[in-house]
Parts: sequence; structure tokens; C-alpha cells
Amino acid sequence: MTISERILKVLKDRNMTQVEFAKQVGIATSTISEWKKKKTNPTADKIMDICNVLQITPEQLLTGKGIEDEEEIVAASPESRFTPYDIQLIEDYHGLKEEQKKRLMAYVEALKKIESLENM
Repeated sequence: MTISERILKVLKDRNMTQVEFAKQVGIATSTISEWKKKKTNPTADKIMDICNVLQITPEQLLTGKGIEDEEEIVAASPESRFTPYDIQLIEDYHGLKEEQKKRLMAYVEALKKIESLENM
């Protein structure tokens, strides 16, 4: 399976339209049409944007792990609240030094406070 085929599979699994995907990634819908025709693959500078929109890791996109195997990538459901992107975030967190973890948690708390003030 090519990278573009993986993207299209995840789009289908997520019930996301190509127009919605293109808008969120910042690409033309004609670009996706080119991928479908197997004329091109995404450019390297768009890989992270694609992964963020699809909530998958670059490893999953490039290797197919978790996409091509029998596990379906699906939006978070009551039974399975964590997406592959969530899991990657937790793995990255565990790789941080203790001081970095404390700083990250302080940022999270600050963001929550800002959001609550904005919603008043």
C-alpha cells in the first residue's frame, strides 16, 4: 500500500471527506485526485500536517503499521477513547525528563485557564 492509499483508507475509516481533509491540511483537492490516480504522493513538508489532521503518527503513515493491519483506525469511541495520536503523545511524554514533564503540565494547566477565561 502506498502512502496516498493509506491516507485514503484512513479518510474512509474516519468518514472524512476529501474536501474537508484538503482544507484542514492546506492542499488543493486536485492534489488528492492526483494521489488517487497514483501519479504522486504527498510532499515531505506536508507529512506532519497530514498526520496531525488524521491523528496518526508519521510511522503509521510511512510504514502502514496500524493502518494496513487488521486494526482499523477509527475516531475515538466510548469503548476506545484513545487514538494513535493520543498514544504517541503519551509515549513522547514518558520520554521526557522529570523537569520537562513538570513544565509541560504547567503549560497544560495554563491553557485550561486561558480556555475557561475565553469561554466566560
